[in-house]
Amino acid sequence: MVLIKNTLKERWIALILGLVINAFGSGLTVAANMGASPWMASEVNLSEWFTVAIGWPVFIVSCLAAVANQFLLRHWDARRFFGEIGFMFFVSFFVNFFTHMFYQMGILRLSVVTRGFLAMAGVTIFCIAISLYQRANLVMHPNDDTTNILRFMYCHGNVLHAQLLNFIPPVTIIVVSWIVTHQLFAINLGTVFALIFTGTIINLTDRFIWPSLKHNFAVKSAQEATNH
Repeated sequence: MVLIKNTLKERWIALILGLVINAFGSGLTVAANMGASPWMASEVNLSEWFTVAIGWPVFIVSCLAAVANQFLLRHWDARRFFGEIGFMFFVSFFVNFFTHMFYQMGILRLSVVTRGFLAMAGVTIFCIAISLYQRANLVMHPNDDTTNILRFMYCHGNVLHAQLLNFIPPVTIIVVSWIVTHQLFAINLGTVFALIFTGTIINLTDRFIWPSLKHNFAVKSAQEATNH
């Protein structure tokens, strides 16, 4: 099944916009220090558990997600796999840039209430970005590609169900880490907001922000996958 509905130029624009906007929203959420998305929160907890720099769990978890995506697709897609790894490196660079920028602007001197609203705004912004590059479907973060695959291959197009399934691994990591260390990190208002509203925001963005950008989703048919 191949559903390509936009030009390559449109899809590249959506990808680049999505990458930068995602990093901006993620940087705002991290700098506000009022809770991260479930995946980022799970990586922070792994970092604290094993006392390693945050870059290691981010890299390892993302690589594992990229591997899992290959199993979910039921065939080997080298371009998709290596593209996801490359995307992760670019996003990491821009997240560091924007996080540092917000720290320099003095975001931590703001009130808790203000930072709570900024954390929710950050979540909303990176959800908009996810919608853009998921629809472009050229390359994306492994965790977001998992949602895309689950949505169209297993959840009959329902983004809410797909997002909830996608949150099972990070929530499991957080719970196991808490059982072992008796501590929780990066869990706050932003995390709760992301858990509840990520799927809804992506769905609304699909409908109302650049609606002519369709889901350019392509998978092999069951027969093709079997013959691969």
